[in-house]
Amino acid sequence: MKRRDFVGLVPSAALLLSGKTVDSSVNSSALPISCNVYNWITFYEQSGKKWGENWDECLGEFSSTKIPAIELSLTNVNELNELIPYLEKYQIKLPSIYVGSIMHEEDEARKSIAAILEIAEKAKTVGTKIIVTNPNPIQWGGTLLKNDKQLLCQSAHLDKLGKLLRGVGLKLAYHTHDVELRAGAREFHHTLQNTSPENLFFCMDVHWIYRGSDNSQCAVFDVLKMYGKRIIEFHLRQSENGIWMESFHPAGDIDYVRLAEEVKKMGINPHLVIEQCLEEKTPRHQNVVEAHKIDLMEVKKLFVR
Repeated sequence: MKRRDFVGLVPSAALLLSGKTVDSSVNSSALPISCNVYNWITFYEQSGKKWGENWDECLGEFSSTKIPAIELSLTNVNELNELIPYLEKYQIKLPSIYVGSIMHEEDEARKSIAAILEIAEKAKTVGTKIIVTNPNPIQWGGTLLKNDKQLLCQSAHLDKLGKLLRGVGLKLAYHTHDVELRAGAREFHHTLQNTSPENLFFCMDVHWIYRGSDNSQCAVFDVLKMYGKRIIEFHLRQSENGIWMESFHPAGDIDYVRLAEEVKKMGINPHLVIEQCLEEKTPRHQNVVEAHKIDLMEVKKLFVR
């Protein structure tokens, strides 16, 4: 299951060299701790159920975890319209949403921008502040990488979309999986070096940076050091011996205690989104509600001062 040439752009490198930074911080007290739906999809699948088959039951179970907010993964505005009544019923907030996109081809990029703007217009009415997007690879699970022309196309369209969203009071955040870290992380770095920090923020999925860099904590903390001031959101996941854990804990393959300390030193307050998913070899001992109650407790202890 996957969720997954413009000119005149102001490169972020120029801003960094000039000593200017963009305030990408989000007051963590203003945006409640949230949880991405992908967790729930994986838990439901391993339990022989289907997330979204009955939204009343699904979001009722979600609300029992006491996680105050959710990050929906959307493809069109109709999906959001269908879900809003249940969010209101269970008083679940929607500070951020995740929308996939295709940005490396001109025609598809225009379609993606139009779809995201339509979704964002509706999402804003229910309190959404951040639109997260992970531009699709050429093929999910494939080995073909985007060429230079496609990367230029992608960064231009992301900057354009971010500027349009900024104009209506929303922020666009760039998310990655592992494919963007291949070939010297050229796609990842190109995107952040060739877009304006005012238009495109960074949603750091900590574990995908770790896994995409061949399980390297050095890479995680180097990325934090390089792009920390652009981080507006964290996706939080932990693993043990390379396998995603059932529930989030600071101790594991990634030193989250150190990460929280570094974040505090930097003075940034990214939106916190739990994304503790299951994969095939994840040991199972807890149900979805038990695991997410632990997630919430551990993330609070780690990041909420």
